[in-house]
Amino acid sequence: MGQIRRYHVADIPVFITAVCHNRYPYLKPETNKQLILSVMREVKVEMDYRMLGYVILDNHFHWIIKPEGSNDFSRIMQSVKLRFTRRAQQNDHRIWQRRFWDHLIRDEADLHQHLDYIHFNPVKHGYSASPMEYNWSSYGEYLRRGYYSPDWGIHREPEGLGGLVPE
Repeated sequence: MGQIRRYHVADIPVFITAVCHNRYPYLKPETNKQLILSVMREVKVEMDYRMLGYVILDNHFHWIIKPEGSNDFSRIMQSVKLRFTRRAQQNDHRIWQRRFWDHLIRDEADLHQHLDYIHFNPVKHGYSASPMEYNWSSYGEYLRRGYYSPDWGIHREPEGLGGLVPE
């Protein structure tokens, strides 16, 4: 298989999708959802980045981060996936697909579109009837900041999200 080229551009947000091996629901237990969040925050201390948005579902997660300085998102992802695997005590099983999907955020409109995609994802996959009902995303923080209205994304997909990201 050919080498994937990833382009590190300093101080640019990147949208990332990581999927569990064979789409197995390794992230289904709440303890594993909490563990992946804890690992993300731990890695953030060592490899400086801002976490702009996230959603953790049973077999994949979406994440928007903004690496600071010379930190690159491939190394950040490698560290998160490796630490999670070790701590979840799944060393005898492959938890993650080898690769992950990434997209460099082009501008403010692109960032907003990807945040909407992340926050609507639990509704899209049938985990909840509204983003507000799902605890494992950054939606609540954005709602508190006034970015969303309380009725945003209830029962139907907001405009402009169709076909945004392959899952």
